[in-house]
Amino acid sequence: MRPESPHPHTLPAAAAAAVLAAVAAVASPLLGCGGGDDGGGGGDDDTAIDYRAGGATTVKDRSSNAYSLPAANLAGEELDRHRAGDAAFEATFVTGGAPVNNGLGPLYNNTACDRCHGKDGRGLPLIGVGPTSQSLVRVSLPEGEPEVPGGPVPVPGMGTQVQNHAVYGRDPEARVALAWDEQTGAYDDGTEYTLRAPRLAIERVDGESLDGVLTSLREPPPVFGLGLLEAIDDETIESREDPDDADGDGISGRVNRVWDVATGAAALGRFGHKANQPSLLQQAAAAYANDMGISSPIFPDEGGATDISLDIVELTAFYTSSLAVPAPATLTPEAERGQELFSSFGCGGCHVTEAETGDHELAIVSRQAIEPYTDLLLHDMGEGLADGRPDFLASGSEWRTAPLWGIGLVQTVQPGSGYLHDGRARTIAEAILWHGGEAEASRERFRRAAEADRAALLSFLGSL
Repeated sequence: MRPESPHPHTLPAAAAAAVLAAVAAVASPLLGCGGGDDGGGGGDDDTAIDYRAGGATTVKDRSSNAYSLPAANLAGEELDRHRAGDAAFEATFVTGGAPVNNGLGPLYNNTACDRCHGKDGRGLPLIGVGPTSQSLVRVSLPEGEPEVPGGPVPVPGMGTQVQNHAVYGRDPEARVALAWDEQTGAYDDGTEYTLRAPRLAIERVDGESLDGVLTSLREPPPVFGLGLLEAIDDETIESREDPDDADGDGISGRVNRVWDVATGAAALGRFGHKANQPSLLQQAAAAYANDMGISSPIFPDEGGATDISLDIVELTAFYTSSLAVPAPATLTPEAERGQELFSSFGCGGCHVTEAETGDHELAIVSRQAIEPYTDLLLHDMGEGLADGRPDFLASGSEWRTAPLWGIGLVQTVQPGSGYLHDGRARTIAEAILWHGGEAEASRERFRRAAEADRAALLSFLGSL
């Protein structure tokens, strides 16, 4: 479990309100999001967008700022709240009794949300280098008493996530080094490729052994379009389950059931690489607690005290729920053929193209026809990608289908970002080649395809 912070935690109500007001005051259209009509084609001109991946939230922008624009249908007070949330997302936390953004640590991985999700995109596969880390390591024990019903079993003195940085005067939980092991392979036409897999070296500062501890390297995922994914009805996601592969297509997706702190009951998981979070609010609170050591009313410290108010957590969750989805590029003839191959290779069996959202408290994401390219289900991806670490119902080889919308802009937004849950894949092609388990047949169709067909599929994915 997390050690209790040595610094003051509780913010009086007046102070919390002042912090919220300060956040809102410094937010502006220059904070990486802009107004509702920014982004080269957002706003009310529907003719400017010929492909509405995110429904009415979609913006036509394929620049390095493409993940950071407010939903095109966001306006008025909600747009102001989004901008305030942007400032909260960028706020760097410190320690030492500062009047604003106090409460860092004493153990942490990074100091701000956007330090891991740069420009609201993926993080870099960097850990153990420098004063903060963008990637992190989840840990647990194979047996024992979980923190919450059905969840992972915490490691004594470490919990379920390694905090490898600490405030001045404190030691981190562990020191982590990341290296890569390479392996070679070849396409059916003889063209060779190289894949890499992570190799972690973890040394506990307290000297305790890590024998038997399950570990999993994680790279931060992008945060745009999340409000739309939250607005998809549970029934819609559940209707796509086929845990026993009753239709015989080799795909047996299933939902994860996780612990919802707000209701004190199990709920459908939809966020995180293993779908281990039920809502954006809980995901935001968990990130503050685990990644930055910032306690909140949702996850107070062991003494029941908090560093930030519920308002700040809600602002951050609102920001991630109201980011726009970038419109794909116009398809070239090659990309159009790649779109057909995406279907014939069977990629759409898990990366389901279309979805409809239901009713949601945020009106802009309600009742939208979207194309996220995910079923939000867990799938067995084979031993090559297995971390061996269960997370609620997710086994050590199961991962949630990652949305593909915006994937063609990953290197534009954050050059050097990796693909897959741990950033091991340097290109989209490498990510495909790592697919196994339920996706092995699709991978083999890609690996055995002619070079022109492989290029066409990658051209289509690059257009998203």
